[in-house]
Amino acid sequence: MKLPYELLVGLRYTRAKRRNHFISFISLISMAGIGLGVAALIVVLSVMNGFQTELRTRILGVASHIQISGMGGELHNWLEVGRQALQHPEVKAAAPFVQAQAMLSREESVRGTLVRGIIPELEDKVADFARFMKAGKLSDLQPGGFGIVLGSDLAHALGATLGDKVTLIAPQGTVTPAGLVPRLRSFTVVGIFEAGMYEYDSGLALIDLNDAQLLYRLGEGVTGVRLKLDDLFRAPRVARELVPLIQEDAYLSDWTRSHANFFRAVQIEKNMMFIILSLIVAVAAFNIVSTLVMTVTDKQADIAILRTLGASPGSIMAVFMVQGALIGVVGLGLGVAGGVALALNVDVVVPFIERMLGTQFLARDVYYISQLPSELQWSDVTGVTTIAFVLALAATLYPSWRASRVNPAEALRYE
Repeated sequence: MKLPYELLVGLRYTRAKRRNHFISFISLISMAGIGLGVAALIVVLSVMNGFQTELRTRILGVASHIQISGMGGELHNWLEVGRQALQHPEVKAAAPFVQAQAMLSREESVRGTLVRGIIPELEDKVADFARFMKAGKLSDLQPGGFGIVLGSDLAHALGATLGDKVTLIAPQGTVTPAGLVPRLRSFTVVGIFEAGMYEYDSGLALIDLNDAQLLYRLGEGVTGVRLKLDDLFRAPRVARELVPLIQEDAYLSDWTRSHANFFRAVQIEKNMMFIILSLIVAVAAFNIVSTLVMTVTDKQADIAILRTLGASPGSIMAVFMVQGALIGVVGLGLGVAGGVALALNVDVVVPFIERMLGTQFLARDVYYISQLPSELQWSDVTGVTTIAFVLALAATLYPSWRASRVNPAEALRYE
């Protein structure tokens, strides 16, 4: 196979043993720097993806993909609303809920909380409470049983365990001759859940829908209907498409609105880490500049001979671009291989390092996520590879241009 001589000479310059071993050392440093930067970028982006997925799983395990709420805080005929929503092909399940503020007290402990009335068998279809239960079962909530399921932090603050009694104080009072008296009801703790989100674990209590309707005097009304979709990322579009299907006066919101700040913060952090670590790759790539500048100085006589044999400036430029690109490609290949391998084995490597150092990076008693999650996305790998290759190629332009400008007569004057 006939290859362009520019490619052959460039490869030969890269393989050849140079009189100046310092140039070879700088080349190795450039390769290692690019590889380390690329590997770090891939691993960090994978960990950020893992955190984003973990956060989404925990939030949407308690929240809903789409929520249909009554305009005045009360939705009548929820069965019909649920049926209308299920007409959309992407809506998998619907469940009614009653949501209101309350105070929970036990002995001397008092905590404000958000009370959510649910139908357990329907709630299981739109949320993952069954997976989060630490004690008891969601199905233990029965109409008229006045059972309650507490978040783990809320239960701890109240000092409540399974079977304990807690008093629920509703803000809506009852008018009596003695004045306005708050409505109180004793509930039995039948379950404790831990979703891993402080907002829910410390401030959410679940009761049966009928008990909530009775306590808050809603009759047959509910606060709204929660929906689960086939694809949660299509929630904004599905919410818009549901508007003409819902015949009641209602307000539709999706999870991207109600929890936008969480995911926006993670996405911004991921973008910033990408920019910062890209600078590491850029620094390593521009080490190629110094490598090639020294190579051009060392090879001036060779360049002059090639020029006198008829090589064009473009051909000389191509020779050194091949050499620099090869340094970048080798470093890039090592970085991608190492980064992908590490990203796929974070769950093995991190515990090993923790055992070696005798420490835990994410302590269980401080962080809800006690292990580094990792989710490798090949789109990230492709993006990192492209950027690193472009930077490496850009770093070859100036030294190669300088080589093409070498004057043969001047270079051979003292040879």
